[in-house]
Amino acid sequence: MIICGNFKHNFIYNPSEQITKVEEEGKRLYSTPEGMLPSVTTVTGWEKRAFFANWRKNNIQESTRVCARGNTIHSLAEKYIMNEQLDLSEISDIECKLFKLLKPEIDKIEEVYAIETMLWGERTGLAGRVDCIAKYNGKPCIIDFKGSTKPKYKDDIENYFLQATAYSLLWEERTGKKIRDIVIMIATETGELQIFEDKSHKYLKRLANTIKKYYKDNFDDSV
Repeated sequence: MIICGNFKHNFIYNPSEQITKVEEEGKRLYSTPEGMLPSVTTVTGWEKRAFFANWRKNNIQESTRVCARGNTIHSLAEKYIMNEQLDLSEISDIECKLFKLLKPEIDKIEEVYAIETMLWGERTGLAGRVDCIAKYNGKPCIIDFKGSTKPKYKDDIENYFLQATAYSLLWEERTGKKIRDIVIMIATETGELQIFEDKSHKYLKRLANTIKKYYKDNFDDSV
């Protein structure tokens, strides 16, 4: 089955700077014009790092599978939104199923402002690559695409909302444009599609505390 997106692109921001990624003792850093900055995902997952490290250690095969699944879902969504031709017969049944679950919601995107775009900021001291920023259901949103083995509860995915909030702040710093709506799309292997929506301002204090904790643990005990 071959499909192709038909999305309107209005790329507001396209960084020309060369950003390089560095993996260091389990932490992802980016070399940016503001210096070496930790990644959004590293910082927002910092307080749960021991839990995830232990899970990966005890579930090596499943961890590898889940990581590959996530990479494939992001790649498919990106290519589809970029209006590239996709041959779904070339991917696994599970990944094809997850993408097909996501597709009707992705099709609600009206205008794309950024896709897999590198963002960084001095005010937050973070850097990372945002999945998608687009007009969805009539409003500009920070959008993230996820695959999951089973359905999630909203309380279980606070780190997703912290990530999206960080990207909203980085986007504002890079472009001067505010985006306050967050959309997390999760396709599950059990066949459910979950759409979680919220506002970034609800997570600002929690994100600030998380960033402070990360920097205190890693760089400066006086922070």
